[in-house]
Amino acid sequence: MTNDERWQYLVALDEEVLKGGVILSEWCCFIVRETDVACASGANLASILPVVSGIETYLKSEYSVTGKERLIDLINLASIDDGLKDDLHTLRKYRNKWVHIYEPLDDEKLLLRSDDSEFELLQMAFLAARTLRRTTYESQWV
Repeated sequence: MTNDERWQYLVALDEEVLKGGVILSEWCCFIVRETDVACASGANLASILPVVSGIETYLKSEYSVTGKERLIDLINLASIDDGLKDDLHTLRKYRNKWVHIYEPLDDEKLLLRSDDSEFELLQMAFLAARTLRRTTYESQWV
């Protein structure tokens, strides 16, 4: 998939999910822009990691009570669709798998089956882009 095709995919996601308007914090907007640039450039892992940050930023701005809740708590606190919550937990766990590498020398799967890892990252990057939009566009006004 080319960079232009990836941008077209992201624009199509916006057109599909965004039916009205939303107000997002500037922090959230900045993170979303960065994730889109990474995704469109084919940097799948580099797009997934900040997507989770953008989602956490959005959930904190909308649902935080103390400002100190962990992402897992923010997801559970949010008054959002259960299917979206499931996708958010999937992304959170996937991100943690890459951020908290407990066995850095256990890299055989990554080395011997790199195509599988790349395909998985591509699928998760697209899920991340969609889930980011479903989350940040959940309170639309028309």
